[in-house]
This record gives sequence, C-alpha cells and structure tokens, in this order.
Amino acid sequence: MKKVLMLFLMILFCVVPAMAEDSPAAQLAELELVTPQNIDFAKCVKTFNFPVEKLFYLSISAINANHFQIEELQSKMGYILFRAANKNFLMSVVKVDADHSMLKITPADNVYFFPYGVVYNIYKYIDLNAEEQLQMLSTEPVVKQ
Repeated sequence: MKKVLMLFLMILFCVVPAMAEDSPAAQLAELELVTPQNIDFAKCVKTFNFPVEKLFYLSISAINANHFQIEELQSKMGYILFRAANKNFLMSVVKVDADHSMLKITPADNVYFFPYGVVYNIYKYIDLNAEEQLQMLSTEPVVKQ
C-alpha cells in the first residue's frame, strides 16, 4: 500500500508543475515576440533619459547581445544598419537635448511586418543596462613580461 501511495504522489508531483508552466498568457506573450506581425511606428521610437553618446554605445551592445549582425555603423551621424530575422533594420540615435536622447529602429525597406522581439529585446537590454557607466578601453598593446 505504501508503494502505491508513493508512486501516486511521485506522479502527482511530476504532473502538477508541468501543467502550471503552460499558462496561455505566457505562451501568447512569447509568440508575439517571435511571430512576424504588423508593428506600429510608435513602438519603434523610444526616448531615454541619458546622453546620446551613452545611448549609441548601449545600442551597439544591445545588437551584439542579441546576436544580430551589424552591417554598417556611423558614429558621427548616429546610425547603425543591422540584420535580424532575415531583414535589415536602421537604428538611428538622435540627440533631443543634453540629458535626453531618442532611439528609432525601423526596417530598411519600410515594411513594418516583422517580429516585435527585435525592437523589444533591444529596448529591454538598454533599460536593464542604463545604470552602467561607460568605460574607456586601453588601445595600447599588452606586453607580457
């Protein structure tokens, strides 16, 4: 009897967490990030509360962190051309004032049918790393002794 009860409890503990993880809201949210869909232009523009230089470097870091491919970048004009989800995107970093800057991510072909996760993941990375300080890296070669 104890063996049957233990077997029943083990099966119950294995099935309950598996059923709890499959919430429809979580699945729907994940599908919205990876499924191509029509994206509103307002979702492609966001203003940040830090200088334009910091936003430019955080944008490059966000592209690298998301494993997107940088095709071209120009720091003077503040634009980055990158490839994600088999589509080219143009990221423009614009100075609003001394303490604010704006990031605009638009498809290069002006067809706003793409996975929203491309834009969302970049904004999320920048928001999570906004408090990090920029560090200068040394350009001098390291000499081993």
